[in-house]
Formats: sequence, structure tokens, C-alpha cells
Amino acid sequence: MVVEGPIGVGKTTVCTLLASSWKAGTILEEVEENPFLPRFYRNRKAWAFQTQLFFMLSRYRQQKKLAQLDLFKKKFVADYMFAKDRIFASINLQDDEFALYEKLSATLDCDIPQPDLVIYLQGSCDSLLRRISSRGRSFENDISRSYLEKLIDAYNDYFFRARKHPALVVNTDHADFRQTGDDFSRLLEAIENHTGGIESFVPRLGDRR
Repeated sequence: MVVEGPIGVGKTTVCTLLASSWKAGTILEEVEENPFLPRFYRNRKAWAFQTQLFFMLSRYRQQKKLAQLDLFKKKFVADYMFAKDRIFASINLQDDEFALYEKLSATLDCDIPQPDLVIYLQGSCDSLLRRISSRGRSFENDISRSYLEKLIDAYNDYFFRARKHPALVVNTDHADFRQTGDDFSRLLEAIENHTGGIESFVPRLGDRR
């Protein structure tokens, strides 16, 4: 199972809570290990390709290890899917860079295990900016509203137009999974009751459709 969504939406928090609840293993993205990321947020055009390649290879290495495990003996929850790399690449890279990226990505993607369900966390730009500020990563101080808006649109386009994975779309604007037990309990229930395809869920309302 995978927890996905744009920067600051709370992927790692939900991933860790789910893994703890199910006594599952976790696969966590290696964000802060990327040496190009601080430079990317200061100058996206100059450092996008290096940043993207590092993430793609890091994610591929992690996912290959996952593919070699006996998935029937232990459940795993990841705070990213390999396909997220292409979502970011589509808004960060120039056309010639993206063409090269696509060739490399297509070669690697065929070896990657696919998630049985994606928990897609959505959030408004305002709520993402608040959460990014509260977690205090210095290299994220340069993230702009316009960049987040493009990222939100790219994620929505992937999940609602491509529809490549069964997904539970969770609105997080008024949810607090760390502080509010009811929010997380309702999320667990929604996951257990997921019947396939794309379903939506609002934690505070308990609304599924």
C-alpha cells in the first residue's frame, strides 16, 4: 500500500500510523539525502534535472529491494509511489530534459512492484504552506505558492485522468491524524471498506462516495 500526495500533505505521518496499526513495514522516501534539493528550490531551472535523477535512482533502488522481499509474509506501507517521480518531472524539467528522463524512467519502471491501493492525500495550497512552514525544513523555505499549485494540479491530473491505480482520495484540509483519534479511525474504516477504483473520503465528515 502507498500513501501519496503533494509536498506537506502529511504522507509520512499517515504512512507511519498505518504501519503501526497494522504492524507492517515502512518504505520511507529519502528526501533529505538528496544533495541537489536545496539548490533546486533556489533555482529550479538550473538544478531540476540533477535533482530528478537523484530521486529517480534512489526510489528505484528502494523499490527493487521491496520487490525482492516476500510480500506474502509481511505487509508494507510506503510514503511514495515510483510514479510520483514522473509527476514531479513533468512540471520541473525542460522538454529536452524530460524526453531523456522518459527514456530512463521507462527502462526502470518495468521492474517496479505496483501498489494494491494508493491513499491519495489532498490539501489546499494554504494548508500545504502552513504544514511546510511548521515542520521547519530550511531547504523548503523557498517553495513558492505557484510551484505548489502546479504540483497539486499535476497530482490531480494523474489520479483523476490517468486512473492507473485503485485509490482512496482523502481530503486533509481539516484533518489532524496525529492529534485526533477519530480522524485516523475513520480513515482506517474507509481503507477497509474500499471496493476498488477511485473513491473519495472526508475524515471529519466520514463521507465516502
